[in-house]
Amino acid sequence: MKANEIMTSSPSTCSSTDSVSNVARLMRDCDCGAVPVVDSGRVVGIVTDRDLAIRGLAEGKGVDARVSEVMTASPQCCSADDDISEVEKVMADRQVRRIPIVDADGRCVGIVSQADLARASKNTGVSDREVAIVVEAISQPSGSSDADHRM
Repeated sequence: MKANEIMTSSPSTCSSTDSVSNVARLMRDCDCGAVPVVDSGRVVGIVTDRDLAIRGLAEGKGVDARVSEVMTASPQCCSADDDISEVEKVMADRQVRRIPIVDADGRCVGIVSQADLARASKNTGVSDREVAIVVEAISQPSGSSDADHRM
């Protein structure tokens, strides 16, 4: 199974110059916890609800702070044609819960979440054990004192 078969197509995106209050409203309105950051048509970052709380609020940044101040820059992305096993590997290796899916030009065409992988396992023959291994790998403490880069 390929990433394009399970991804959320055309996810809401924001710019690195948007305010954190605007991206927080976008997350609320779209009921999502992560938004790819796109500048000049290419994915340059990703911002999560956790980034807003930890890198924004907890660091004393105001509602007018720019997304660039709280986002994870240069996130690992996958291609729409990548097998979901590759997406799972990236999630586990990078300890992230969401992966932007890009086309050959680096344009965001979708996003795959940990929940998407779990739902896909019901239709692909991926065992619950394999899904559990990915979830466990993503959830391992990184030992990083930085704002916990998990998405």
